[in-house]
Amino acid sequence: MSRPRGRPAVTRSGCLGPGLPYFCAGSGPPLVLLPGLSGHHRVPEGIELALELGQVRPYAASRTVWWITRRHGLPAGATMADLATDYADVLHELFAEPVDVVGVSTGGSVALQLALDHPECVRRLVLVAGACRLGPTGRAAQREYARLLAAHRPRSAGALLMPLLAARPLTGRLLGALGWVLGPWTAGAADPDMLATIAAEDSFDAGSRLPGLACPLLVVGGGRDRFYGPALFAETAEAAPQGRLVLYRTKGHLGTATDRRLGPDVRSFLDAP
Repeated sequence: MSRPRGRPAVTRSGCLGPGLPYFCAGSGPPLVLLPGLSGHHRVPEGIELALELGQVRPYAASRTVWWITRRHGLPAGATMADLATDYADVLHELFAEPVDVVGVSTGGSVALQLALDHPECVRRLVLVAGACRLGPTGRAAQREYARLLAAHRPRSAGALLMPLLAARPLTGRLLGALGWVLGPWTAGAADPDMLATIAAEDSFDAGSRLPGLACPLLVVGGGRDRFYGPALFAETAEAAPQGRLVLYRTKGHLGTATDRRLGPDVRSFLDAP
């Protein structure tokens, strides 16, 4: 199937269940997409919406994509299990049968917790630039990022985290400069929802539970991903009974999620008999 052209149109948006912001785009069988870490838990607008629609685009020609993020007003001390329960409650209301779920980065952590705790909700699971836990570099970086934001130092926070998205040192330096410039805009408010999500992911480790994963799993990772790394992607796929790994060897964290191969690889996995 050819890739869809242009950005898909948003067909509906709002909040679901206990306050999970969402929007829908595309047409066809449902696919639930759990996005990565963001500066707030609201329905995206403007440039943010355009970026999220870019992640929805590869699937929207053949699927109705339900982009659903974590709840607004997430309580401090919330765990990944709490986040997964929010999603399970919503999916039970929306769908009469298990659905395909794609989780991106931090969204992948929540999606994996969802599939383990609530297997009746998930037909097939895809982790894009995500794994069963953060790697050491990613965990340390997110902890420091949260500390800097809580200290009202958004430029330093942006300059710290953005380089880790890159695959190469030069690109990393450019992204670091961009993070310094855009820090007050992307995370300047030190949003409590974002800080609670970072804290939840900090203690997340589903590695020991992967042998009990009931659904087929596809892990798509980058060979130069600094948040997780290729060894952790392989560990996650190999430990799952029906796990499969696709590795883009020259890609970093951001490059994996924007690679042209991602849409066809994910669609092939989801549409397999």
